[in-house]
Order: sequence, then structure tokens, then C-alpha cells
Amino acid sequence: MKKNQISIVFKSFFVILAVLFSNSGKAQQNYVIDNSNHFWDKVQFGGGLGLGFGSGYTNISVMPSAIYNINPIVSVGAGLQFGYLYQKNYYESFVWGGSAIVLVNPIPQVQLSAELEQVRVDTQYEQYYNQPSYSDSYWNTALYLGAGYRTGNVTIGGRYDVLYNPNKSLYGSGFMPFVRVYF
Repeated sequence: MKKNQISIVFKSFFVILAVLFSNSGKAQQNYVIDNSNHFWDKVQFGGGLGLGFGSGYTNISVMPSAIYNINPIVSVGAGLQFGYLYQKNYYESFVWGGSAIVLVNPIPQVQLSAELEQVRVDTQYEQYYNQPSYSDSYWNTALYLGAGYRTGNVTIGGRYDVLYNPNKSLYGSGFMPFVRVYF
């Protein structure tokens, strides 16, 4: 009788193990590895164009950029910047460089951003009254922290350069409004 009890216990144990392994084997058979590349599905392109004309003044800028959406909340990206500024009888300036950006959307309507911008500024100043003409070339670094209202692919907001120095900065103010569009 003791042999029958041991035999029943082993048979029951064997049946339970067989059922467990058959279910896990079945799960492994249904598991499909997805090797397709979804990288480009998560990339968005955008940027900015700037045109400003006035009495003897010209400002043209082109700023293409791209972001990669890591998930619905966080995106990272990079951009380029090219600009031309001209003030009649005063100066002509060429600006070029790049930037890296991180976007965080804690809720779909709010976008927070941090952008590190590094641009080269090459300016030629014309002779002005008794001042001789001269040139100035330097690198300008800016770290913008910003926030905006987001609807669809468009974000409208403001950003502030925490490294802003009125004596060295490329821009006249540390605060800048923006419209950001990515497709």
C-alpha cells in the first residue's frame, strides 16, 4: 500500500510538471521576436525659418532640426543653425552652429525643454565716423530652459538662456518666445 501511495504522488507530481512545461512551451512557441526597425517611425523633423527686413536691415535664418521620440513623454534631438544679419553702414554678420535639445511632456498639453546651443559668430564692422572697420569672431554658448503649450505638432512658449551675458551674448535678451513645429 505504501508503494501505491508513493506511485500516486509521483504520478501526480509528474502530471503537474508535464502540464506546467507544456504551457510554457506553448507560450514560447507563440512568442514572436520583432526585428523590424521602428527607428524612423519615432523621428520627427522640423525647425525654424526667420526673415526680418527693415530700413537698411536684413536678418535671415534657417534652423533645421530633428527629434527622436524615446517614448510619449521624452524626446531628444539635434539641430543646425545658419544666419545672416546686415545693418547698412554698420555691420554684416554670419552665424552658424548647432544645438542639442531634450523635450519632456509631463502631460500632453505641456512641453518643457532644455537646449544647449553653440554658434560661431563672424562679424565685420564697417568704418563708422572716426572708428576704423574691424572684424570680430567668437563662439557663443547658450543654455535655454523653456516651457510651452503644446497642441498636436505645434508648441508655443518661451525660453530663457541661463548663461545669458549682455556683454557677450549674440542676442539682446536672455528671454525668447518660440514656436516649435515637428512633423
